[in-house]
Amino acid sequence: MDFLKLFVVALMPVLKVLLITAFGTFLTLKRFNILGDIASKNMNTMIFFVFAPALVCSSLAKTITLRSVIVLWFMPVNILLSVIIGTALGWLLVKITRVSHHLQGLVLGCCSVGNLGNFPLIIVPAICEERSNPFGDMNVCHTNGLAYASLSLAVGAIVVWCFGYNFFRIYSQNNSNVVKVDESTINSASATQIDAENHGSVAADEDESQTKNRANQLEIELTVPDGQAKIVGIIIGIVPQFRKLLIGKSAPLHVVQDCLIMLGDVTIPTMTMLIGANLLKGLKGQGVKASLVVGIIVVRYIALPAIGIGIVKSAAHFGLIHHDPLYQFILLLQFTLPPAVSISTFSQLFEVGEGECSVIMLATYSCAVVSLTLWCTFFMWLVQ
Repeated sequence: MDFLKLFVVALMPVLKVLLITAFGTFLTLKRFNILGDIASKNMNTMIFFVFAPALVCSSLAKTITLRSVIVLWFMPVNILLSVIIGTALGWLLVKITRVSHHLQGLVLGCCSVGNLGNFPLIIVPAICEERSNPFGDMNVCHTNGLAYASLSLAVGAIVVWCFGYNFFRIYSQNNSNVVKVDESTINSASATQIDAENHGSVAADEDESQTKNRANQLEIELTVPDGQAKIVGIIIGIVPQFRKLLIGKSAPLHVVQDCLIMLGDVTIPTMTMLIGANLLKGLKGQGVKASLVVGIIVVRYIALPAIGIGIVKSAAHFGLIHHDPLYQFILLLQFTLPPAVSISTFSQLFEVGEGECSVIMLATYSCAVVSLTLWCTFFMWLVQ
């Protein structure tokens, strides 16, 4: 297909994201203050408890089957590889730019974990709706694309908690430990001696604390509404009896699924508007090294996509993935996304680098408008 036509197809969904994000920023301005702190908090609450679980449950129940899980086995592997490679590149960036210790978790999180939920769910269906899309029939493209994007959403949410959360937890703990050591050193030599004598018991307590943290992390993922919705959606999707009862217009309880779809449709626009509201804080954020911001942009928008092309094309060459252009496109897209929105949540949760995170998010999401358009155009040309 003509490269210019592919560029137009790739540009449309990115423009949709940009316009909704700009609208969220517009509503946050003091002149209007419609999406102020209280409204943002309430909207976040609705997304957390209602909209996002409805979207996850309805999408997974409708599109994920036992067969699709088997056929799409490479997607979780692809996401894991993107995170591992992003972490390695982030570690190199930390060493090169000599980032402050308390910001290292933030840098590793931004480099390793992409926005695997919102963006695929926005970009892929929007591309399928374009008449000039290179993936064939619009309805088939939309159905398959939603299945792929839903699985990306489910796996991505797990990855965010396993990696992004732990980066912040580990480096915030280490930072507090450094402070305690300095204080004890200043106080007296006797205090240092007492600390040395109790080192064994402290180490044991730290090991026990880390074990509890891992258990709590898993418990959080399984007990939050979003985590419960994943479990319910996958069960409905892969169990034929539940699927016949709820999925499809002829299903006896299809009205339940229809209601979930209606609630879920609200998720993406509201979350995108909140991204715009949060990006405005980046304009007021604390100063951060320009080399650090540029480094994260290079990792996420140049290095990772280039490496991703090699991984996906190699997997296709050796027959590890089926030759579905749309599937390969989404696998490539997973290497090209801006940092996960949850990184901002973690920075607020651990009270580490909140100002710096706002600046990084503003820069990376602004650059995403150009980078996503160009990479999506190239990916569509590449998988034809």
